[in-house]
Amino acid sequence: MARKAYSRRARVTGALVLLLALGAAGCTGDPAADDSPDAKPAGEATTAQAEPGRYRTLPQPCRAVETGTLDTMLPGIADLDEEQRQKAYEGTSSVTYDSDRRTGCRWKVDSADAGHLLRIDFERVVSYSASLSDDARAQAVYGDRMKEADLPLPVDPREEPVDSRTDDEPKADRDETRATAPAEDAGKDGKDDEGGKDDKDGKDDEGGKGGKPEKSGRSEEPGDETTDPSTPAEGLEPRLLDELADDAFIDDQLTTSSSGTGQRTVTVVFRTSNVIVTVEYEAQPRQVSEVPDSASMQEKARELAARLAERLSDV
Repeated sequence: MARKAYSRRARVTGALVLLLALGAAGCTGDPAADDSPDAKPAGEATTAQAEPGRYRTLPQPCRAVETGTLDTMLPGIADLDEEQRQKAYEGTSSVTYDSDRRTGCRWKVDSADAGHLLRIDFERVVSYSASLSDDARAQAVYGDRMKEADLPLPVDPREEPVDSRTDDEPKADRDETRATAPAEDAGKDGKDDEGGKDDKDGKDDEGGKGGKPEKSGRSEEPGDETTDPSTPAEGLEPRLLDELADDAFIDDQLTTSSSGTGQRTVTVVFRTSNVIVTVEYEAQPRQVSEVPDSASMQEKARELAARLAERLSDV
């Protein structure tokens, strides 16, 4: 009896040891699996967070423009006395509710010949969406500014219609086009030759004009054409500026003030990362017959925008 009891206890003890060993192995698992880069703690989200923008703060706008630049863009400032000149250099800060998100400054100087206004604005764009980066949100805001200026948005080449890609047109279609075009032209030429002979012998002789169509609209006599001062010259029209920052455009508008004088406003808007900068430059001559020069104003506004872009790159 003692031997049987001992043998039964030995078997039970051996079975318990085996079960415990298997359970420990199942709980412990493979240590290498925990060290795998694909292993994630329980409950951790798999969606990647969008990257934040480069800029966390904005420069002080009223100190962002040098006095030499103000002398050039506001010519009447040289006629002011010392106290007025220093006050003009200081500018006037724009009223904003969060200086970390938006700041601005304006300078206005009137002279005997004209009045000039310069305004700059810094806007730091922040996306509150985990799937949209600050830069992407800033690009969308910049696109809205382009729409407000009636500028066409850049076309993505990947969205270009297939019909416009002549290089990708199937060779069979191009061959068919070449084969049918001469036949159509030949028939057209033959018809025109017959009709042209009849017209020459008939109706054209009566009119005495040789079949040439009468011209209509604006006369082509020298000195008859007039230039619309509200329309910028070729090369000065509202356009994109490829060489400035990440994205940029310039707008040029000439309006008539209540006094009847022309007021030109040149605006440069550019984006660098998640910051959008606006430079607005206005000029209004005292004489009704005078019109502010578009080329000069655009050059000054673009030079200031380039300096502000460099200043941001140092932040």
